[in-house]
Amino acid sequence: MSATDAIASIRARIAVAAREIGRAPATVHLVAVSKTYEAEAILPVLEAGHRLFGENRVQEAKAKWPALRERFPDLQLALIGPLQSNKAAEAVALFDAIHSIDREKIARAIAAEIARQGKRPQLFVQVNTGEEPQKAGVSPQEADAFIKLARETYALPVKGLMCIPPLGEPPAMHFALLAKIAARNGLAELSMGMSEDFETAIRFGATQVRIGSALFGERE
Repeated sequence: MSATDAIASIRARIAVAAREIGRAPATVHLVAVSKTYEAEAILPVLEAGHRLFGENRVQEAKAKWPALRERFPDLQLALIGPLQSNKAAEAVALFDAIHSIDREKIARAIAAEIARQGKRPQLFVQVNTGEEPQKAGVSPQEADAFIKLARETYALPVKGLMCIPPLGEPPAMHFALLAKIAARNGLAELSMGMSEDFETAIRFGATQVRIGSALFGERE
């Protein structure tokens, strides 16, 4: 399947899922997850007209995206993987959105870089809805307090929440939990849902779905 056909297929599925619950398809944005894929694999997707991409690591993104951005200056790049505070400067400089704010040290570092660089990426707080010890994200019980801290202490422009449900569990309850936390904090953006479960995520209010293998093919 060509990149154009793959994008069209995913967008059609997004549109169906959105319309089934009375949402406009345009309220759901497709984040093409390009982590581990080389520029040669990404280029056909760009040439097909897609402009919103997600990467997991600052260093990997730094190696391949500046050259692509020169050719496609209107592309939007989101960091969807964990962020270390010592990479905050590079992250703010390189990314248009950061989906993985999850602790005070990161909030402080991002706030400092926003002030220093004068660049304001769209920010999401990552919630570890399954409370998995190996996974990044603030716990659901601590989410409200952390969102308040990020907004009030560090003046961060938090726009939404992100989650990655545990493998082997029905994702719906995790999407519902994230939507509930977002609603009570007045957050309109929800980054949730991947290749296997994005239609379920849309039913629970996802505004950004993160899809990689269904667009680019299976990773090696």
